[in-house]
Amino acid sequence: MPDRLKTRYQETIVPKLMEQFNYGNIHQVPKVIKVTVNRGMGDAAQNAKAMEASLQEIGIITGQKPVVTRAKKAIAGFKIRQGMPVGIMVTLRGDRMYDFLDRLINLSLPRIRDFRGISPKSFDGRGNYTLGIREQLIFPEVEYDRVDQIRGMDISIITTANTDEEGRALLKEMGMPFRAS
Repeated sequence: MPDRLKTRYQETIVPKLMEQFNYGNIHQVPKVIKVTVNRGMGDAAQNAKAMEASLQEIGIITGQKPVVTRAKKAIAGFKIRQGMPVGIMVTLRGDRMYDFLDRLINLSLPRIRDFRGISPKSFDGRGNYTLGIREQLIFPEVEYDRVDQIRGMDISIITTANTDEEGRALLKEMGMPFRAS
């Protein structure tokens, strides 16, 4: 299944969106630039084992090595000093991005318990979409026995769309299961 989503985008989604929004040029059609997967790790400063497990998990899910994000400034209330690890993130582009989106849409999201679709309201006003996931077990790559703690993550899909309407149309054509509002 290499590049199923990319091929479908080029062959069917682009012509549909050109017709729907009356674009004069193929380069006006919105496309996905990158996908970022982000996980905040509040307990990472005290628990190095949790950080290692998370790094490995996100690496398996995305197929790319994650980067450790560090605190920009100290926050005494949260017992965080500047430079402490506070999370991990991965930025996916190109073929890895299309492969990850394909697996997210067709394999992982349908595995969520009592799934009725994702919220169509999580757009940022510029056509970018952010999705919060409560547990990593929806990904088939994650083995249940190896999970020490259930943790969520945020997945942001960054597009070239100018409006939420264009971004929503693009993601809907890609197969995102939006809930009827």
